[in-house]
Amino acid sequence: MLWLRNLGLGSVLAAISVTPALAQDIALQPFPVDHAARVDSDADARFLLDGPAGKFGFIEVRDGHLYRGDGKRFRCWGVNLTGWTIGGEEIPNHKDAEVYAAALARLGVNCVRMHFLDKPDIARPRMNEGASRGPNAGPFTHTPRGLIRHDVDNSREFNPEQLERLDYWFNALKQRGIYVNFNLNVGREFKAGDGVPDADLLAPFKAFTYFGPELVALQKEYAKQLLGHLNPYTKLRYADDPAVMTVEVVNENSLLEFWMRNWLRGERVPGGKNSQLDMTPHYQALLVKLYNDWLGQHRKPDEVARLRQMAGVGTGQPVPLMRRGDHPEAPKLRFDAELEFITSVEIDFHAEMKRFLEDEVGVKAPIMPLNDHTYFVSNLPLMRTAMQADMLDAHVYWQHPAIYGRRNEPMVNSPELSIIQKLARSAAVGKAYTVSEVNHPYPSDYGSEMIPILASYAALQDWDAIYFYTFETKISGEVKPAIADHFDITLDPVKMAQMPAGAIIFLRGDVAAAKTTLTRSYSTEQINESARLPRADMPYFTPGFEMMIPLVHGSRVACLDCKSSLPAPLPAANPLVSDTGELRWQTDAGKDGIVSVDTPRSQALVGFVSANPGVQTRNLGAADVRNRFASITLSSLDGKPMHLSNRMLLTTTGKVENSGTKWDERRAMLTDWGTAPTVIEPITGWIQLKDLEGAVGVSAQPLDGAGRPIGKAIGGKMIEPGWEIAVGTPATTSYLVTVER
Repeated sequence: MLWLRNLGLGSVLAAISVTPALAQDIALQPFPVDHAARVDSDADARFLLDGPAGKFGFIEVRDGHLYRGDGKRFRCWGVNLTGWTIGGEEIPNHKDAEVYAAALARLGVNCVRMHFLDKPDIARPRMNEGASRGPNAGPFTHTPRGLIRHDVDNSREFNPEQLERLDYWFNALKQRGIYVNFNLNVGREFKAGDGVPDADLLAPFKAFTYFGPELVALQKEYAKQLLGHLNPYTKLRYADDPAVMTVEVVNENSLLEFWMRNWLRGERVPGGKNSQLDMTPHYQALLVKLYNDWLGQHRKPDEVARLRQMAGVGTGQPVPLMRRGDHPEAPKLRFDAELEFITSVEIDFHAEMKRFLEDEVGVKAPIMPLNDHTYFVSNLPLMRTAMQADMLDAHVYWQHPAIYGRRNEPMVNSPELSIIQKLARSAAVGKAYTVSEVNHPYPSDYGSEMIPILASYAALQDWDAIYFYTFETKISGEVKPAIADHFDITLDPVKMAQMPAGAIIFLRGDVAAAKTTLTRSYSTEQINESARLPRADMPYFTPGFEMMIPLVHGSRVACLDCKSSLPAPLPAANPLVSDTGELRWQTDAGKDGIVSVDTPRSQALVGFVSANPGVQTRNLGAADVRNRFASITLSSLDGKPMHLSNRMLLTTTGKVENSGTKWDERRAMLTDWGTAPTVIEPITGWIQLKDLEGAVGVSAQPLDGAGRPIGKAIGGKMIEPGWEIAVGTPATTSYLVTVER
């Protein structure tokens, strides 16, 4: 026992406290979310918002970032508003508008993206996107109810009741400090009465909207109808309202993408195979004519003659467009000509839409042209279009349910494949950067990892906006406390608990921007050749680029069509530590991954915490948590550094699913979607709150799915590093921690 006397009992106890806890199966417990029952509390994130939205003037882009009119930096922590699920509404009634505007503010949401407003005003059943198609596989959804009347033979008339609801909803959001991003062309269903050729064959209307003259004119008309409308509650046209944060022209719509994905085949005909998003012969003929007119202006006669020869057509015949399968071996003259032409169509369309919106409609908010959303084709040609604007944008999902095969894998085990890597490819020097769609779709045993990781690395990269896809307001009296869709986070108890913590990290700037930003530049030939590289080169399509850079330093594209350059590779490292020292990502040969966030006011442990007992932060430890996988965050709510804070938000989240859920044999997708209520795996064991200066008492009040107290506060026990909180009973995802000094 001599060693015990020499070491000291306290040190022995401290050593014992970091012994790995044996990961155990924890019984799932009901934990429904109830937004209607929420009330303002000391645990919510309302303090991050400063309403009404727009009181400081219009949001502007300056020096590559968003700013308020008073010169203060502005960031968006947002959600998309849609209405796909049964019992959900994109445009709620007045009562529900008040409920959900208040709920979003409490979650720290300061921006919403108004999506699918251009859909008809009627809900129709829709097939789910999941890999399993059994009778109980789910989700059972319908199309959102938008603004456009369904009971006429055109898509040019708004439903006045829906428009009035939108006006009220907009004002309810604005008064609470929530800005609006209006999307224009998203899911519009054109009809024969619109005078659109092949209207019954083209849905969804992508790519054609760039060059079909009828479609271009109708897009302008819709924009003027919506943004030129006077809201009776705000007494402002939407074009004149500073609560409009931005306007997006098209959503996930790129002619270049169609060209790179073999969707310009021209084989979409009545009764035909109609593969994927192909165009009809009418639009292919129109595009080929535009191409040949362009060739006459931008290529020499001898070059056009050579192009005809390459295409195997005679003198006077139009030069056809290639198919994707021709790209790898295509002569440079032909490949570059098509790419330059398609790019010019995109650039010209967006330049004209920007002119129209600003000069004829009077839009004053920044205008976003399009999104980079397909990481398995090169985004470099697309960036030529995007870089004409002041803002760039991207969409990424971790293991999207429409992608078949292996799913339900933890992102923490694959930093090289993470959503951070894919999103970072589109950011550029001197341009504001937003992520207007992102999610870790349900079902997943690891969905709890998304929000804390994304919020932290988005702050490291100094991005300007994050919008999760999607949040669906529920109709009063029709709410069933279950996750109703792959993407709808509204009733997901894990993601709802984490939204305030993520907002605090991102909006308050708790995670510092990288100290160093490494840039890369691309020559014209590099950009062009990237368009025919194989999928094996995704997501950057930049051989030689070190893909770990965005997890360590800032990462941006410096310029296009200039002298090429790449940053030097990083030295091999595990863990990968950000150059600020605040973020740390480590794995054990692709397993037992864990991310830690260690800043003065926000800290987190995300991943296989029980397998990594030595990974702790200054004020947070979870060595004795029994769950195999957990996402634990600790946030100062009073603005003080954690060791001096008297009020903190502790979230403990892990697995979530509906009652009665059943998985397929690969545990990749559900064979039975399950029913209400949602159930969670409570994070169970002991959480350490360390180095709390002068603390004489610590307590943690468990909160329910409406943010209300559950029973009595849990008293902390003093240990040598600080204080210990027993978690897991009652089952919860959040605690309001109070420190007595």
